[in-house]
Amino acid sequence: MTSAADEKSYSRYNQYGENPMAPVGPIGLVPLIGSGEFTEKVNFYLNKRRSEYLQEEIVSSYPGFYREDYRIDVDNTRFSSGEGKAVIKNTVRGHDLYIISDVMNCSCTYKMFGQDNRMSPDDHYQDLKRVILACSGKSRRINVIMPFLYESRQHKRNSRESLDCAFALEELYNLGVANIITFDAHDERVANAIPLAGFESIPPTYQIIKEMYRQIPDLSFSKGKFMIISPDEGGIPRAMYFASILGVPLGTFYKRRDYTTIVNGRNPIIAHEFLGDSVEGQDILIVDDMISSGDSMLDIARDMKQRGAKNVFCAVTFGLFTEGIEKFDKAYEEGIISKVFATNAVYRRPELLQAPWYADVNMCKFVALLIDAINHDASLSGLVNPTEKIQKLLRERGDLT
Repeated sequence: MTSAADEKSYSRYNQYGENPMAPVGPIGLVPLIGSGEFTEKVNFYLNKRRSEYLQEEIVSSYPGFYREDYRIDVDNTRFSSGEGKAVIKNTVRGHDLYIISDVMNCSCTYKMFGQDNRMSPDDHYQDLKRVILACSGKSRRINVIMPFLYESRQHKRNSRESLDCAFALEELYNLGVANIITFDAHDERVANAIPLAGFESIPPTYQIIKEMYRQIPDLSFSKGKFMIISPDEGGIPRAMYFASILGVPLGTFYKRRDYTTIVNGRNPIIAHEFLGDSVEGQDILIVDDMISSGDSMLDIARDMKQRGAKNVFCAVTFGLFTEGIEKFDKAYEEGIISKVFATNAVYRRPELLQAPWYADVNMCKFVALLIDAINHDASLSGLVNPTEKIQKLLRERGDLT
């Protein structure tokens, strides 16, 4: 069911029969390797969305506007040497393409010199470029939906370092990509690398809060009962939004590092220092963009429990868990964490989906609404800015007067 905020954003869509707004072209969803399941769900919600306001005039005026399946098959072939090519299996002429790429899907493999080789983010990115090249200028427009922005953690230069993220964005722009859609980019300022292209970094705040209400029946975002925690100084703006919209206090940690040593390309963390009010007896939500190894998140959760926190929840956009989930299983058994919320925008390990402490946040419907809006060159403000929807949700639950 579409929310009131969504209806407001799309009110003109419901008047198609009287004043139709032409789409850029027929939508084509192009799932790359590892993005098939996510794209299938997006296709379902897109089909459902368009059936809500479908009229005969639209079908006759805009061929391909409404289809059961918007997906366009692509074959990313790998030769035995590890080299590759992309083959588009259906026509893309005149289409408004949306290429969906999960660069963090580590479950994909290919044969190289007879050995199974896991696809790295670099491999996924190369496949993305191959698909763009395979379109050969025939599509009306190319849009890239990359939930985890490729090389987003290498977004700035501290010494003699590469600027991978900025270069990748410039490369996609030079290949003719019109819009790049991502979620919760590590640093949104990377958009400065392509000032003439469309770039949207969208936080999943509304979807996370909605799932928290669903998973935790007695949850209350009341002052004195709940507190938002930022795990580091870089995540303060993200945590500030959560705290402001929920009307609860904000605390933060800063990382004391050993700048005389480098381990795995980074200065190791000596300790996490807390800045904030007392957390005794309160439920805590630690907010970050991703869980990589998870060590920092668990250290902060333990610190919060030692300070008397009641329940510790974690909310991230990307649950990578690069070193497995055993540490989180143990922390859950010890009562350190109560629940971890992460979106389904990237690959999640099967064991993660079965973990009792994990909650999946569905982003597929939201992506379908984004695609539907972009296809009409409509305003995205009602979707990108979730404040109104969050406030409505809080009022319904009695956490906002």
